[in-house]
Amino acid sequence: MAKRDYCFELKSKLSELNTLCRHLEDCGSVLQLPQKCLFEINLGLDELFTNIISYGFDDGIEHQIKFSLAKDKETLVVQVEDDGIPFNPLEAAGPEVSQDLDSVNIGGLGIHLVKKMMDDIDYQRVEGRNRLILKKCVAAA
Repeated sequence: MAKRDYCFELKSKLSELNTLCRHLEDCGSVLQLPQKCLFEINLGLDELFTNIISYGFDDGIEHQIKFSLAKDKETLVVQVEDDGIPFNPLEAAGPEVSQDLDSVNIGGLGIHLVKKMMDDIDYQRVEGRNRLILKKCVAAA
């Protein structure tokens, strides 16, 4: 991502979810994002952040999760980076969805939701870090 318009880091604690939401609201104002786009980015990043904290670390140590958001014409580019266990969400199996909601297995729905809401997703493992790059067309929001 050549230009970073809005960057922040959060500790690997679920208590940081409110801080994530506040940063995204500020970012929405700075980058002049449509409300629908901001809602979808917030929902997706909330899910990804929760997954990183819940499954990404096995050492009990506090980690930093980096977020970078940039708007290029009509596309918002969001980068999420952590030093957790290697995990490519693009390779994750989709959820098993049946007609009976009571029998749906929990798991995989969040990643599925993120994949559906974003226009493009790329995963990289760079120098021991997970890097997820999400693209969202702002004009379509």
